[in-house]
Amino acid sequence: MYKRIVLAVDLAEPSTAPKGLAEALELAKAWGGSLRLVNVQPVVPATFMEYVPADFDAEQTKRAMDDLKAVVAKIDLPADRKSFAARAGGIYHELLQEATDWDADLIVVGSHRPVMSDYLLGSNAKTIVRHAQCSVLVVR
Repeated sequence: MYKRIVLAVDLAEPSTAPKGLAEALELAKAWGGSLRLVNVQPVVPATFMEYVPADFDAEQTKRAMDDLKAVVAKIDLPADRKSFAARAGGIYHELLQEATDWDADLIVVGSHRPVMSDYLLGSNAKTIVRHAQCSVLVVR
């Protein structure tokens, strides 16, 4: 059923495994699918660019790729069924574009626990659910 699964990975989250990894991995194994971990790095506003090194964006991307590579190495799937990507920009825009580019049929995204009575999902998860062209699994 799900052959191409994209997992949104927040590298700033201090857990040992990305939120949703267990669920995404279980689905990938059950259906013989592939898993792609995606991290989206925020873009530094132009007004702050004079305060950061000239290669800041490249270093940030390299650091994200190295971190993703370490996470992917621990995933119990054959090498040809796991991959990763780092993108820069708005989280939901870039994640949705990566899912489209990779032809994903499921996006797995984490959401934080509610903190207010009318809080449904985090704004990124809510927007991904609303605009995705494929199925979305939100994990809390």
